[in-house]
Amino acid sequence: MRSIARRNRFRPAHSPEQGYNTRLKLALIGYGNVGRALMRLLIRKRREFPFTVTGIHTRSHGTALRAAGLGANPAFGPPAASIGEFLDAADADTAVELTTLDPSTGEPAISHIRAAFARGMHAVTANKGPIAHAFASLSEQAENAGVGFRFESTVMDGTPIFSVWRHNLPGVEVMGFTGALNSTSKIVVETMERGGSFEEGLAAARAMGITEGDGAFDIEGWDSAAKTAALANVLLDARTTPQQVSTRGIGHLTPERIAEINRAGKTVRLISRGRRTAKGVSLRVRAEVLDRSDILACTPGTSNLILFDTDLMGTFGTVSIEPRVEQTAYGVFSDLVDLWRHL
Repeated sequence: MRSIARRNRFRPAHSPEQGYNTRLKLALIGYGNVGRALMRLLIRKRREFPFTVTGIHTRSHGTALRAAGLGANPAFGPPAASIGEFLDAADADTAVELTTLDPSTGEPAISHIRAAFARGMHAVTANKGPIAHAFASLSEQAENAGVGFRFESTVMDGTPIFSVWRHNLPGVEVMGFTGALNSTSKIVVETMERGGSFEEGLAAARAMGITEGDGAFDIEGWDSAAKTAALANVLLDARTTPQQVSTRGIGHLTPERIAEINRAGKTVRLISRGRRTAKGVSLRVRAEVLDRSDILACTPGTSNLILFDTDLMGTFGTVSIEPRVEQTAYGVFSDLVDLWRHL
């Protein structure tokens, strides 16, 4: 399976008269902050984009089903016995996978997406686990089933990354990438720069709602490793997993060390790097000491940055400034619009 930057594996769009009048029925798996923000966005835009949520399945609240469409405050009943049973009952065109990340396996999100493909459903996910662990096999299954697979919100909260390569850079090959992609680690470092403790920084990140379910995933670098693997799998055809990314997080840093770095006019960022080499794809995540003028150090707090090295376009990048859950939801929405236009 070639990388997305080398081959567009998606079907061509029909004319607007054929595709744009088609109603798209959605089955949401997970209904946390992103799911609720997505529902608000779908309701806000439903006159322009005829998307209907016919089912929602959650681990904690149960299952909600309504063929005519659910609203922002669905009435949940007993949970469906399985994802397969839920998808069958929802009778939707597209599964929207919004469960939390397990960076060690990518499950159960991978199985949820496979179940959708097996039923001839498109799939959109904001969960980086499936892309970090099983992108090639999932893409092959989608292609064999004749359905679409989208994942814009998996790396930078909905900031256009994968769609840029899919639609706007014909013939350009990615040679490597560099990014500051983890917000929690930046909040921790910035808290220590202001004289606070490591624990206070992590607590501040949790209060902002930006940590993974287990904050250790951010601190130990697993969130960044999953994003690195996802980028490498899609753009470099790496066929890797987060476990194969050389990773070291920020857990070894102390306020004393941060103060020393700060006095030297420098700061620390958890940096993801990937590049093609003669021996294959090299991937790493490290807490790097950077000059404050370094472009990688210029996105504080929850803002993120990625740079791409290419064969035809040199180096260019994109920045997200203090993204919130609404931006993640928009990334999912943009994927749904892209699928809808190709029906």
